Amino acid sequence: MTKESQRVILFANGPLERPEQLRAFLQPDDILIAVDGGLRHLVTLGLTPDLILGDLDSANPADVARLESQGVPVRRYPAEKDETDLELGINAAFDYGPAAIRIVAALGDRLDHTLGNIYLLTQPRLAQMDVRLIDGEREVFLIREQATLSGRPGQLVSLIPLMGPVPGVTTAKLAYPLRHETLYPDRTRGLSNVMTADTATLSIDSGILLCIHTCNETD
Repeated sequence: MTKESQRVILFANGPLERPEQLRAFLQPDDILIAVDGGLRHLVTLGLTPDLILGDLDSANPADVARLESQGVPVRRYPAEKDETDLELGINAAFDYGPAAIRIVAALGDRLDHTLGNIYLLTQPRLAQMDVRLIDGEREVFLIREQATLSGRPGQLVSLIPLMGPVPGVTTAKLAYPLRHETLYPDRTRGLSNVMTADTATLSIDSGILLCIHTCNETD
């Protein structure tokens, strides 16, 4: 894998119901960062992180000590800080100059954390970066111009405007097509669409559109 295609994979501390599904997704040259308690997912998969960071209040101290003794760098931060551990993890990801960032297990039971993690994607410096939150069952990302979805017919796709109305929404290969329409944050027009092919395309004229792609078929 060349540097131009290298990815940084951040492991957060949210639930990961099917960690084994990530094995097929991970690539040999991925940079793996354990964000505090997200270290447990790497341990479960038998993977060694390239970096461990956070205030480490949720990580297993024995795992941290063992990996640190093996030469894995550890960045420790105080518990009282202005950033969440995941925000610090995104900052660290840029040190590697990645082509893409994937954030694992950041969609959890804490609604405040989930919303905060989604809104981290609106950072201006991420505008030209391929960044997605994934948990094996869903991928969540922002559309600022256009995007391509890879999946299977029957998978759900929901489109939610952020920061205001999103004009010019156009889709292809979705069961309920949008043809240069405006989606509004106080309406539910974009929810629960369905893929009709292995690939779907989406584009917008301006604004930011949140895409939630559920990677299993509707019944």
